[in-house]
Amino acid sequence: MSTTEPRESVAAVIVNYNAGQALLEAVRSLAGDRRVEWETVVIDNLSTDGSADAVEVAAPDVRVVRNAENVGFGRAVNQGLRATQAAFVLFMNPDCVLESGATGMLADVLRQHPDCALVGPKILDPDGRVQGSARGDPDMLTGVFGRTSALRRLLPGATLSQRNVVNVDDASINGSMVVDWVSGACMLARRSAIDRVGGFDERYFLYWEDADLCRRLRTAGFHVRYAPAAVAVHQVGRSSATAPAASIRAFHRSAYLYYATHVAPGAWNPKRLLARALLAARCWWRLRAAG
Repeated sequence: MSTTEPRESVAAVIVNYNAGQALLEAVRSLAGDRRVEWETVVIDNLSTDGSADAVEVAAPDVRVVRNAENVGFGRAVNQGLRATQAAFVLFMNPDCVLESGATGMLADVLRQHPDCALVGPKILDPDGRVQGSARGDPDMLTGVFGRTSALRRLLPGATLSQRNVVNVDDASINGSMVVDWVSGACMLARRSAIDRVGGFDERYFLYWEDADLCRRLRTAGFHVRYAPAAVAVHQVGRSSATAPAASIRAFHRSAYLYYATHVAPGAWNPKRLLARALLAARCWWRLRAAG
C-alpha cells in the first residue's frame, strides 16, 4: 500500500505579453512543488517576442491560448479561469517565479481558513529585497505614500507608509495574517469565492485589478491573507517595459476607476474631480520623466 501523500490540484493562470525568457522560467518554477498537480494555462495577449512559442515547445503540457488582440489583464485572467477546473487557482505574472513549496503552503492557508478567499506569498525583488506585497486599501494618499513613492522610502515608519504597505516582522507571523489586499503578481485563490464575485473586473486593462478584486471579495464576506513563509521572486515590469507610455496611462486610468468605484462612489461626488485632476497631473509627470 502506497504511503505517498496525495497531490494538491491547482490551476495556474499566467497572462503573457512579451515577457520573453521570463515566461518559460515562470512555468518551470511551477514544477518545484511536488505536492501540487498543475493544470497550467497561459493566456497570450498577442505577444510578438516568441515567448508563447517557447513555452509550447519546452512545456507541451501547458495550454497556450492565443488572443488575436491584447485584451488586457482582467479579461485575459477570466479567460484562464474558464479554461481550468481546479478548486484552487494560482494567478501569477509571467515575470514571477515560485520558490519550492510555496504553493503548497498557500493551499494550506486556504484549507485552514474556509472564509479566506485569497492568499499571497512574500514577494521579493531578484536582489532579495521585500517588495511589500501586502497592503492597505488604496485612498487619495496612496500615490504619495505607496510602495514605490519617494516619501515612503524617506519615511518608511510613518503611519501612512505603514498603512499603505504592511510592514511587519515576518518572523512574528504564525502562518498568515489578515490584510486588505495582496499583489496580483502572485496569489492563490479559492475558485468558489472568485466565482461568487464574478471574477476579475474586465474594465481594468492593467493595474489595480488585484486591489479591486480583494475589496469585492471582502465585501462579499470573505477575507484576504498574507503568508510570508511562501516566497516568490518578481522582476517588476518585464512586460510593461515593452510599452512604457501605454503602461503609465493604463496605471492612472485604472487608479481613477478604483477610486471612483470604491472610495468616491456616485457620479457627482466632488472627490472624483480632484482625483481625476491629480491623477492626470501625475500621469503627465510620469510620461515626461519616462521621455
